[in-house]
Amino acid sequence: MSNVDLGPAARRLAGLVARTEDDELGRPTPCPAYTAGDLIEHIGGLARAFAAAARKDSGPYAEPAPAGDAAWLPADWRAVIPRDLTAVAAAWAGPAAWAGVTRIAGTDAPARAIGLALAGELVVHGWDLARATGRPYDCEPELLDAAEAFLDRLVRPGPPAGPGVPFGPPRPLPDDASSLDRLIALAGRDPRWAARGRAPSAGGIGSRPGPGHG
Repeated sequence: MSNVDLGPAARRLAGLVARTEDDELGRPTPCPAYTAGDLIEHIGGLARAFAAAARKDSGPYAEPAPAGDAAWLPADWRAVIPRDLTAVAAAWAGPAAWAGVTRIAGTDAPARAIGLALAGELVVHGWDLARATGRPYDCEPELLDAAEAFLDRLVRPGPPAGPGVPFGPPRPLPDDASSLDRLIALAGRDPRWAARGRAPSAGGIGSRPGPGHG
């Protein structure tokens, strides 16, 4: 697999963040530990952490961070977090970002694996936020392939599970499930999940420094 253009997923997630209303921040998400506000704060943190990883920056953003918390959202989060998502896609746009070894969440790993992990974060959390706010979500096949390559290495069919586990275990699906639904099920989400009283209108399944919770 060649280097992945993360721009479409980052732009889609940035749009979802910017359109989230104040009265939607407390809504549940498919990630049981997070409200929509917690998830958005986490997304801001992971954007900065993965941008640092692309630059091979071993500063504070390379170390572990607490889980997302809406209380830490800056007043101008609708501008700041979309800007950080644009920046992280730009940081991974060149071949140097995907080469060698880098550091994130206190761990050194091949940069290519970290880039694929970012694809998984952008796509799955994009779907999470879209479902939480009742908005549509779809995704390019190449980004689904990249996210699946990350999750295939991460997710195992057995325990652990529970609200504190970011991805997995995978859920069963029918043979004719869409590619997006298969990816979301691989991440441990129910593709049929919808926030109480609000169904998604279209599509398939969705800080402080560092990536925190997955």
